[in-house]
Amino acid sequence: MSDQENAWVEVFRAEDQRQIRDASLVLLAVKVTHRVDMNASNAPWSLMVPPQDQQRAHQELTAYWQENAQPAPAQTNIPYADSGWLGVLGFLTVIWAIPALQGFANATWVEAGVLHSGSVRDGEWWRIVTALTLHGGLEHILSNSLFGSLFGFFVARYLGSGIGWLVILLSASAANAVNAMVHPDSFRALGASTANFAALGLAPTLLWRKGAFRQQDWRRGIAPIFAAVAMLAFTGFGSERIDVGGHVFGFIAGVGAGWYLSRFDFAGISQERQQQAGQLALGLVALCWIFAL
Repeated sequence: MSDQENAWVEVFRAEDQRQIRDASLVLLAVKVTHRVDMNASNAPWSLMVPPQDQQRAHQELTAYWQENAQPAPAQTNIPYADSGWLGVLGFLTVIWAIPALQGFANATWVEAGVLHSGSVRDGEWWRIVTALTLHGGLEHILSNSLFGSLFGFFVARYLGSGIGWLVILLSASAANAVNAMVHPDSFRALGASTANFAALGLAPTLLWRKGAFRQQDWRRGIAPIFAAVAMLAFTGFGSERIDVGGHVFGFIAGVGAGWYLSRFDFAGISQERQQQAGQLALGLVALCWIFAL
């Protein structure tokens, strides 16, 4: 083998050792033989390769530099509509008020308000709303309080407490209506979990559509959507007592609402309008219970 074949050639030179290190890592990743030289004291660092690998090393380094020279997409900051806490307090007040009122009146409201497929088909439409405020016990209401507060908080931050919870209520009610129609007449369900999963689907879809993750590559950009689906799969399925249909339809309704509402600027909506939307949500719940009782 001749001396010329054994000679190494320089493919990159830099004063900054970090630049040489990065270039070396690129060649190491694509398995190009190389070495780093420093010819003399305070001299530039050199990246050396065998002659037969010179062209490939140039191609790999050029591709790396071109890719990293492209400016990152501008990050889209989605403004908050409000703190979100007022909506959470309203949600907790509603779902805890029903068992409190039942105890005060010494009455059982489950039969009057539970989601019952046969009754909904017979025209008792208010059950798609009242069922969201009923729970099967302390563990059930505590679980829904936790997850509802968490998911609903993010919706309220970007849509506003009033509009956010009105949209959650309408989405969950629509999901309950579909759930009642696809099940036999004997089907019964209750609980705020349908609303919780509507909020879970709504928030990441809204942010994704508004471009909050646009500065990431496409895999990272859609990661929040997959995270929401994973949360649905992890918490939305389980024992026979879990209303899988309500969870799935609630999530789908939330995704649809987030997709549609992403075109609007909720940060510009006045607090008066937010309050009116919140009052409408509370009024709808109260009206449905008046029909039920």
